[in-house]
Amino acid sequence: MSNHEFNSIGSTDWKYAKPAAILHWLLAVLIASLVGLGWYMMSIEDDPGSDWYFNLHKSFGIVVFGLVLLRIIWRGTHRPAPLPMSLPKWQVNLSHVTEWALYICMLLMPILGFLGASYSKNGVVFFGAPLASWALSNHDTAEFFFGLHSALAWVLVSLIVLHAVGGLKHLLVDKDEVFQRMRF
Repeated sequence: MSNHEFNSIGSTDWKYAKPAAILHWLLAVLIASLVGLGWYMMSIEDDPGSDWYFNLHKSFGIVVFGLVLLRIIWRGTHRPAPLPMSLPKWQVNLSHVTEWALYICMLLMPILGFLGASYSKNGVVFFGAPLASWALSNHDTAEFFFGLHSALAWVLVSLIVLHAVGGLKHLLVDKDEVFQRMRF
């Protein structure tokens, strides 16, 4: 399918705007890195020097939260590129459900991590600077939020895999330029 068949409105109307594409790929790299770092941290949780990894994870988690908010603001003020009309309705519906589930997870993950860290004895540190504590240290409450954070990581990874497999299907099998909508 050529670009003009994808959407006859204009030559670039079928693609996401450059800021949306940049935020998409930046968040993809950061979130994948944070998930990997998070799983690594669980294997070294009690080791000397592990605080550095936890503080790095917290810091980039805060950055991701800010970028997700920016992405949501962008999305709310800029209409996304349309999917081709030739796609089956079930694929369009699955795409929309997956996209919104990803947004929900990308918002909840840092919030739950922040809450867990806020109730932990170490608190929240942003690139070496401790943030003001608003909660008393409570191990059980911290573990509750960290448990939710960890469980949601599996949901997020599952959604990311579904999203990536769908994108690769469009790139390699369908060759319908759906994947190319997100390039910059």
